Amino acid sequence: MKAKSLQDLAAMRTHLAERERAERELAAARAEARRKADAERDLFQRAAGVVKQLPHHGRVHHVPEPPAPIPAQRQLDDQRVLHESISDEFDASTLLEVDDAMSFRRPGIGIDVARKLRRGHWSIQAEIDLHGLRREDAREALSAFLRDAVTRGVRCVRVVHGKGLGSPGKTPVLKGKVHGWLVQKNEVLAFVQARADEGGAGAVVVLLKPA
Repeated sequence: MKAKSLQDLAAMRTHLAERERAERELAAARAEARRKADAERDLFQRAAGVVKQLPHHGRVHHVPEPPAPIPAQRQLDDQRVLHESISDEFDASTLLEVDDAMSFRRPGIGIDVARKLRRGHWSIQAEIDLHGLRREDAREALSAFLRDAVTRGVRCVRVVHGKGLGSPGKTPVLKGKVHGWLVQKNEVLAFVQARADEGGAGAVVVLLKPA
């Protein structure tokens, strides 16, 4: 760039001076930034001290095996069976009302319930015949029958236990067992000996709790 006059020459000198000043300021700013970065790095190194690599310990990290799943459903089934278990040694004779048709009422159940049950106030919705079964089989069958009846919302059922005419000494062993089993079942509110047309002394009519 050539100056054509003294004024142009002065303008060129001013422009060059400003550019040199800007370059010096930029260089100074860069130098200051490097100085601060170096100072911060030195500060960290002084604070951390000498860093040494840890020796290899030679151990292998094993991932622990997950715990075995808890058989929750099996536990619930076991608890239910335990809760529903009934004893053969239970004597229900002292809890039965001795009248023309032997009956049982759970505490809190009025005598009118037994009367209505005997007169057929509730229709028999299901029945099970235990006659001829062994004691263990009869007990399990009765428990399953009552559980299913309550689940289905059945209120009144008939349980046939037989009159024991075929038993040694013609003693109705299963009849007494059935009475004892029924008394131990919380879902049983009351039961009465069946009417003659419903089985008489060989069966009982049972009133169950509502579902």
